[in-house]
Amino acid sequence: MRKIIVTAFITLDGVVEAPGGDETPHPHAGWQRKYAHDETDKYKTDELSSVDALLLGKNTYEAWAKFWPGQTGAAFADPINRLPKYVVSSSLQIAAWNNSHILRAVATDVAALKKSEGGNILVYGSATLVKALLHHDLIDELHLIVYPILIGGGLKIFDDHRELKQFGLTYSRVIDNGAIILEYQPIV
Repeated sequence: MRKIIVTAFITLDGVVEAPGGDETPHPHAGWQRKYAHDETDKYKTDELSSVDALLLGKNTYEAWAKFWPGQTGAAFADPINRLPKYVVSSSLQIAAWNNSHILRAVATDVAALKKSEGGNILVYGSATLVKALLHHDLIDELHLIVYPILIGGGLKIFDDHRELKQFGLTYSRVIDNGAIILEYQPIV
């Protein structure tokens, strides 16, 4: 069975929105760039090279489909453009970006993808999708890079659903810029 791995840049107050700066009009857009570091760059490159597919929500897919096809580079752009991309959306009609496939429902289509042949699947961004994956117990690993910053609100992947979900820490690393890399697996 394939693993679904959620990866996120996240602030101390739980915000995942606008880490790079141009994803949304957040007033503190670009917060993650202030903490750029070779160790986190290597971690993200190694993370991407360890998977065989990407799983994205509609908004992330549409933003990435406008940006990544025009990019090149062995570390990120080439794999992102080459890998199969599964986009979960009930309204998207066409997924024209190279090697893209539309899935309609998390509970059935994503669950079937997880049971299919192949390697692990990485979820970038896609806060709404991550919330649904959490609800349906479809996440096998959480990879969080927590940044020592509060930005006072924004999009979060951990919502107020009042569902108890327990995770065990499997890896941690403190970066000298104050960021912490954390990996978790669900406790079943």
